[in-house]
Amino acid sequence: MSVVRDLILQADDQLRYPSGGELSSMAQFLSGGTQRIRIARVLTENEKKIVSESARQLFQLKPDYVAQGGNAYGQRQRAQCLRDFSWYLRLVTYGVMAGSTEKIQEIGLVGAREMYNSLGVPMAGMVQSMRSLKAASLVLLGTEDAAVASPYFDFLIQGMQTSV
Repeated sequence: MSVVRDLILQADDQLRYPSGGELSSMAQFLSGGTQRIRIARVLTENEKKIVSESARQLFQLKPDYVAQGGNAYGQRQRAQCLRDFSWYLRLVTYGVMAGSTEKIQEIGLVGAREMYNSLGVPMAGMVQSMRSLKAASLVLLGTEDAAVASPYFDFLIQGMQTSV
């Protein structure tokens, strides 16, 4: 779940103390704690703005999604779509804080294709949704913070692309 936990478990599984390199990795992770919290705070405090902008970008690019017969047509379907945007943003935030993609994988990607296919939601649309979510989020972060957050969005996008 976090770099520190993973390194400790790895050393424990091998019945040894963490190596110098592992301790350096832990120290580097811990020294970035303030930055990870700052990123999480920006994403959390701007959730509604990010989700709204993501939806605007997606529906401008894919107006058929909100047209009659589209997956986001009608108040209920659109609300469900926006709920998913928010849920994935939260998963990315967890990843940033933990310094790990484990929960994004376990909670957000395992079974995503089956779930969305059963609901009739095209995975290509979800991939584009996550690209819009990334764009709307990173614009709110400074360059250094965006560089830290970006790989978590990329992991999510890549995982969904593999599901297409």
